[in-house]
Amino acid sequence: MTLFQAIVLGIVQGLTEFIPISSTAHLVFAARAVGLYSGVGTTLRAQQTTATMAVIQLGTLLAVLVYFARDIINITTAFVRDHLALVKGRKQPAVDSANSVGGLSQDAWLGWLVIIGSIPVAIVGLLFKKQIEGTFTKNLWVIATMMIVVAILLGIAEFVGKRNRSMADLGIRDALAVGFAQVLALIPGSSRSGSTMMGGLFVGETRETAARFSFLLSIPAIAASGLLELKEAIVKLPVESYGSLAVATVVSGIVGYASIWFLLRFLRTHSTGIFIAYRLIVGGLILVALFNGYLSASIN
Repeated sequence: MTLFQAIVLGIVQGLTEFIPISSTAHLVFAARAVGLYSGVGTTLRAQQTTATMAVIQLGTLLAVLVYFARDIINITTAFVRDHLALVKGRKQPAVDSANSVGGLSQDAWLGWLVIIGSIPVAIVGLLFKKQIEGTFTKNLWVIATMMIVVAILLGIAEFVGKRNRSMADLGIRDALAVGFAQVLALIPGSSRSGSTMMGGLFVGETRETAARFSFLLSIPAIAASGLLELKEAIVKLPVESYGSLAVATVVSGIVGYASIWFLLRFLRTHSTGIFIAYRLIVGGLILVALFNGYLSASIN
């Protein structure tokens, strides 16, 4: 991977990881456009591309950690404090009974919701690890179809969702709805943020709440996939690409932070309609190009 390829992929990853338009779809096209790992076999190239994408995601993970640092500290502190208090058999004085669940503060309860919501994608991701890393999940037929399918589902969620529930109202239903929606993101073209926001809207969350919970829930998933693939990347990627990979990761983190800032502010006063339209147009154009032979379906 050259420095130019690294910068391009880092920018694309940072822009599309949190905006609900599918980072995988755009990274696949970006990788093709800059000739990433050209000259190697199809299977190896798919594996190297997957490993590169997952490692670059660690940059966007850093963006989430920095942007939500206060929330993460509050959740972690409350989680440990409240559970220690429960184990010792005393009620935590800091817990507001009006916003507590089972003796846990709102922040500690949110920690449990993130854990519960992360279980579905962890199980499915491990069970289908080989398929996720293979050529099938870089297939443009799959990507284009899921761009359109999730756009339609997100549109339905916008239409039927009540959008009257905030972070303080989150419960098991939200964790399960958003958690299972995140499983959909294992299929390329779905978009992790698009799928999870869709799940949140379906259960009545406000757009900003759906986005914030989506970002918090992305932390375990991105960290797990990135760290697992980091081990694979060390074996599968050329040694000379390590420096460029680090550059791509840093660039994706900087751009990703800006993307989070933008999306949360955008969703306070706007719907996801512009992203839905974009997905439908891009997915439709890819399908037309595939039908007419202008694009090959697999990475090559």
